[in-house]
Amino acid sequence: MKIAVAGKGGVGKTTLAGTLARALARDGRDVLALDADTNPMLGVSLGVGPERTDLLVAIRQALDDGAVEHQTTAEGLVDVFGTDAPDGVRLVVCTRIERPNPG
Repeated sequence: MKIAVAGKGGVGKTTLAGTLARALARDGRDVLALDADTNPMLGVSLGVGPERTDLLVAIRQALDDGAVEHQTTAEGLVDVFGTDAPDGVRLVVCTRIERPNPG
């Protein structure tokens, strides 16, 4: 099952996505939550906390600086840009790139 939460800014997308992800994980489903928002705060909603969320954003941003290599597989993307969240959710930050094709 794939679920996307989209809409106008400020309507509660992040809160809804975090709540839904945790509820599905508590129900025994494997949940991979992708934060593709330009202001990625799903980690805070999932209970990862602001510090760990900011660290994931910084790791993702390091692609621009060449400090982190681009990942060519889904598993690599999840390993490098992801973290475990409460209730068994796996969070991946996949946004905040200044240069979309760093090479």
